[in-house]
Amino acid sequence: MPAILADWHAVPEAARGATVALGNFDGVHLGHAAVLRAAHAARPDLPLAALTFEPHPREHFRPEDPPFRLTLLPAKAQALGAQGVQIVFALPFDARLAAMPAEAFVDQVLHQAVGAKHLACGADFAFGHRRGGDVHLLATLAEARGIGLTVVPPVVDEGGPISSTRIRRALQDGYPDRAAAELGRDWEVRGEVFHGDKLGRELGWPTANILLGRHLEPARGVYAVRVALADGRVVPGVANVGRRPTLGGDPVTRLETHLFDFSGDLYGQEIGVRLVRYLRPDATFNGLEALKTAIAADAAEARRVLGV
Repeated sequence: MPAILADWHAVPEAARGATVALGNFDGVHLGHAAVLRAAHAARPDLPLAALTFEPHPREHFRPEDPPFRLTLLPAKAQALGAQGVQIVFALPFDARLAAMPAEAFVDQVLHQAVGAKHLACGADFAFGHRRGGDVHLLATLAEARGIGLTVVPPVVDEGGPISSTRIRRALQDGYPDRAAAELGRDWEVRGEVFHGDKLGRELGWPTANILLGRHLEPARGVYAVRVALADGRVVPGVANVGRRPTLGGDPVTRLETHLFDFSGDLYGQEIGVRLVRYLRPDATFNGLEALKTAIAADAAEARRVLGV
């Protein structure tokens, strides 16, 4: 796990002088991986760092928007670490940082505070007050301070440029397999297991329940999943994203997961539910027996998909 540094006013000397990849890195997808590789390739003699913002600037400017995040900071840092990042600068995005002019951002943050030796970013990277700086200005400002810059073109597949926006759309449309192809791994929702009403247990299908929180809400319905447990095990299962319409409806969406061939107490533990395949949309059933029959069919299909 890389070091996470939030206070750019007090960067330890040991963390200065890295080659720094710039971006929001929501999802840490294949396009982000290309930027990280470019940063490392330009200066393989230096530590590799990623500079990002927390919260995501969109969360700061449009707090009324529905949650949209693909990765929250701990998961993002872990994914960055898997790409070789040693330091994550997670700058607090607040009114003060939002108001900072582009030149001040390069001078005060990247040059003086972080001491970046080289920068890498995507071609659409924008920074500074009202996103006033683009890669052309960044190149000029960086060169004046003796900082190198690599601008990385988008990674493109048959669907076009890979982006966090495109991955969000795939998940909302019920295609976690497409999202996984663009992420380079299955998309995962992490959360703490909470006590529900134990109805699943009564029906013979006990579930581990988590809330989506600030994560994007994918298409509601049933999924074949793999669940990463705190002890390192990964267990196959079947999950439902929804508000339980058969039971009268919930005010918030929950992710309920039945783990196959598993026994154990997960309450209070953080789990990661990885969506593998969308099986069917959310539905309302005529009573608990019909619901129970549907869950059994869903579980059988999830086992088939997962090969268990």
